[in-house]
Amino acid sequence: MPEAKKLLENNLLWSQRMRERDAQFFERLTGQQRPKFLWIGCSDSRVPANEIVGLAPGEIFVHRNIANLVVHSDLNCLSAINFAIERLDVNHVIVCGHYGCGGVEAVRSQKRLGLVDNWLRHIQDVSIQHRTRLAMFSDADTQWERLVEFNLIEQVANVARSSVVQEAWAAGKRLAVHGWVYSLSDGILHDMGMTIRKPEDLWPNYELAVGLASRPPGLPIDFRGPTAVGRLDHEGPA
Repeated sequence: MPEAKKLLENNLLWSQRMRERDAQFFERLTGQQRPKFLWIGCSDSRVPANEIVGLAPGEIFVHRNIANLVVHSDLNCLSAINFAIERLDVNHVIVCGHYGCGGVEAVRSQKRLGLVDNWLRHIQDVSIQHRTRLAMFSDADTQWERLVEFNLIEQVANVARSSVVQEAWAAGKRLAVHGWVYSLSDGILHDMGMTIRKPEDLWPNYELAVGLASRPPGLPIDFRGPTAVGRLDHEGPA
């Protein structure tokens, strides 16, 4: 396990490599950031937002917390969403969960972790809301996987229903909210079909995503929608 000092040494090497690849990299980076994407993801160290979507620093604005929750009383998360939309003028909000999420598993297995249990109560609410669907799966790993998906769906809905996003749509802003799930086993992002571009999209797409999360065990997500950030950038949110 490296000591903290090793990280400083790594930083110097990284800075040197970046300058060798692009002499103007840091000069551009110190300019005003203009990302097109806000990423709301889990704090899990295995899910680095920039890397898994192939974007450079400055191209994606990131908010992370345990289990990628969007809670209406969480001023930290809501402030990040507001700043991204109003000040950075992002066009896409991506909520990303991941299979193998420890916070979700703690709720599924009813483990007690301490103070964080209070935060995870929000996932417990999701588990109760979808308890009938989850009960269809006898396998613990499948239940864990699907609770990750149900949690992701609810958090996308929370973003779409937030006052910040509702006001942006009412003002005519071109803004899309997406729900993706990341697989640690192969590094692939899966689109849950939960893309909301206007208030009227929310419940039809919510039902589509819930249907996907209720699929029989062993079947992959079969929604055929755009998952690559590059494609989203090309098509735009409309």
